[in-house]
Amino acid sequence: MSLPCLPAARSFDAARHLPFVIGRVQVGWIRREDAALLARWPAVFELGQHAVVLTDRLATEATRSDALGEVIEALAAEQHIVGWRDETYAIRNAFEDLPLALIERAASRFFGIMTFGVNLNGVVTAQAAHTAQLNMWIARRSLQKPTDPGMLDTLVGGGIGWGYSVPQALVKEAWEESGIPAELAEQARFGGVLHVLREIPEGTHAEQLYVYDLELPADFMPQNQDGEVSEHCLAPLEQVLDHLRTGSMTVDASLSALDCLRRAGKLDAATQAQMAGLYRAPELAPG
Repeated sequence: MSLPCLPAARSFDAARHLPFVIGRVQVGWIRREDAALLARWPAVFELGQHAVVLTDRLATEATRSDALGEVIEALAAEQHIVGWRDETYAIRNAFEDLPLALIERAASRFFGIMTFGVNLNGVVTAQAAHTAQLNMWIARRSLQKPTDPGMLDTLVGGGIGWGYSVPQALVKEAWEESGIPAELAEQARFGGVLHVLREIPEGTHAEQLYVYDLELPADFMPQNQDGEVSEHCLAPLEQVLDHLRTGSMTVDASLSALDCLRRAGKLDAATQAQMAGLYRAPELAPG
């Protein structure tokens, strides 16, 4: 089965980027043409042929955050950073690490830092002719979304902001995107962690994606709460596979759906083999 999301998940050319370094640790990737924009802040960045280094004079999380915040606001005013979210992301290579700095979420792709997301596959299993039929709730992203507007998505998906654990983010996003109450969302089963590294218009999408599955009651109807979803559809397996083949779903959503289908025994051996590498961090990932 030809699936465009699989090569897209690792479509990254390191030669087009410079490592972004804080405290002698690589924490991201910056496009070479974007790195040139940072030359006007010599007190913040040291620009070299091989890396962009945040000056060691900024030695604490607070001073780094303040300095980067001023830069990010200026770049956003000039539309070099778009899709302002008023959400805080931490610069850290592992989820359990303390933050080296805190930045506005919209800047995460410009600096190519490691981000963390949670996706929930909403599944409804129906019995037909003595056979269990898998159905999956599919959401359509609002046309006002700053990334992938109008594309198909998993029932629940969102970035994990600073201060949230993975389960907390799951419960939060489940309610906001689909009206799933906390007591139901907490029944979700953890699936796996997928690793994405790819070039996108905003910069670099480097992400660890935590995937969960939730068996939903047959009479459950998703109700979006935050305006980020325009509609929901309960899709049978063949329709889900068609969405995956045509690339109608976002890359993250496609990978999450495939992870669910893999565990349900719905994928052929060749597709499973293609997916295997996505459960390991790419060699070019920050850190």
